[in-house]
Amino acid sequence: MILVSGCLCGINCKYDGNNNLNEKILELLRQGKAIPVCPEQLGGQATPREAHEIVNGDGAMVLDGKCRVLGRDVSDDVTGEFIKGAEETLNIARELKIDTAILKARSPSCGRGIIYDGTFSGGKKTGNGVTAELLIRNNIKIYTEDELDKFFEENNI
Repeated sequence: MILVSGCLCGINCKYDGNNNLNEKILELLRQGKAIPVCPEQLGGQATPREAHEIVNGDGAMVLDGKCRVLGRDVSDDVTGEFIKGAEETLNIARELKIDTAILKARSPSCGRGIIYDGTFSGGKKTGNGVTAELLIRNNIKIYTEDELDKFFEENNI
């Protein structure tokens, strides 16, 4: 079983109420090889919701208490919800003995390697989203939808 970002399966769970459907990932779900999750919804956030980014850091720093996840209005602090969603996602992975995930690239929850830079300008920076970081810390291999060829090759799917 593979953990996948729900938005990649066509679930309308993105902040704007839409999805990021990827047909190859949807096919994994149809074949019973994947389970969709949305860490932001698991953390208690509604859909649609305001956009949020990690400000002055990355997911590692959020988990270590060194920076926050905020909306454009800095009083819109959803750090707790992002951490809770990451923890709930990890709980699902543990219960199902999942060791691999395909997550949404650049997301403040799910991004791996590169995330939005916290300025809401579309700029990017090096780092992981909160959920991706927690999963990595717990030895779960993370791919993004930008790495599907690598995923299929490495996992013989």
